[in-house]
Amino acid sequence: MRIFFLLILMWLAVPNEGTAQRITSSNFTLLQRIDDSLQTYGDRMLDDTFATDRLRADSMFTRLLVRAMRVPYSFYFSFDSMQMAPVLYPEDSTFRIITWHIPMNDENFRQRGVIQYNTPDGSIKLTPLFDVSDYSEQPQDSIRNNEQWIGAVYYKLLQHEVNQQKIYTLLGYDENNDRTTRKWIDILRFDEAGQPQFGGDFFFFNNDSIFPRGSKRYVLEYKKEGRARINYDEVDSLIVIDNLVSESNEPEKKYTLVPGGDYEALKWDKGGWQYIDKLFMEARGDGNEPKPMLILKDDGSFDDEALDKQTEKNLKTAEEKEKAKAAPPTPKKTTPAKPATPAKKKPVTKTGNG
Repeated sequence: MRIFFLLILMWLAVPNEGTAQRITSSNFTLLQRIDDSLQTYGDRMLDDTFATDRLRADSMFTRLLVRAMRVPYSFYFSFDSMQMAPVLYPEDSTFRIITWHIPMNDENFRQRGVIQYNTPDGSIKLTPLFDVSDYSEQPQDSIRNNEQWIGAVYYKLLQHEVNQQKIYTLLGYDENNDRTTRKWIDILRFDEAGQPQFGGDFFFFNNDSIFPRGSKRYVLEYKKEGRARINYDEVDSLIVIDNLVSESNEPEKKYTLVPGGDYEALKWDKGGWQYIDKLFMEARGDGNEPKPMLILKDDGSFDDEALDKQTEKNLKTAEEKEKAKAAPPTPKKTTPAKPATPAKKKPVTKTGNG
């Protein structure tokens, strides 16, 4: 972990010759070359047989990434080739966060990360993230800085505001070990000095057994092959979470937990994520997996607005299908038949492709 930190400091120590303009043509070409190399080393970091080779690839990946960030206005380069390390931006584009992981062995995975800031002059400003989750018995328990980060590979970033402070919600996954996988919902804020703080009191649950009182982040831990989900529903502004059940009726053993077919959800309201445990499954009928829809209120009554919304969707879908069925087939083009020649032969009809 400290090697990663030293690599960051080594690159930051080199003076940055920023310019007052956006990415130049030559710098863009340089960033493209680095981007291709990042993907190459990223693949090796995940797939090489020996741990020493994976660690060497991780070292090269880190060096190249920081080298790229030193290029003036590199914040505006998207790193499209770097598939194994998602690049997430908030709505305000004040920073971006890049995270990835490296398999240390079959039972241990380590997360890496960096926050790059959008500076006015295009100069480099970043914060490295150090994963300490392997050494944390209670990873939900506290607000943490970048050196005490509970590591995850983030795949979604949401932005809200509470008391004029911007609150960023991060959804991420952690391969964890050979028996379980974790999905995380964490909070990111920046203190008065601009330093990142992870975690916070922004989760509101009625049931302490679901979310222990005082927890600063949400975790879903389940059987390795379970494929449980934490996804954000853009339509209804919900974080949708698979409800887990134990295959052996031993819920305390996380490696027995798998999706039970029901969903829970979190909805941002009144300055935090409010827990919802009643979801309705909309049958979509188009080959896609079912989509959770909020239909019931907390008291068990139907939400008329949600029902009306769902009815509109169903009617629109049915109308589109009926239109598709009723649409006449596209006629084939044909050329007019040649006039008949009485004394010689009958007329011949040719098709448009003929």
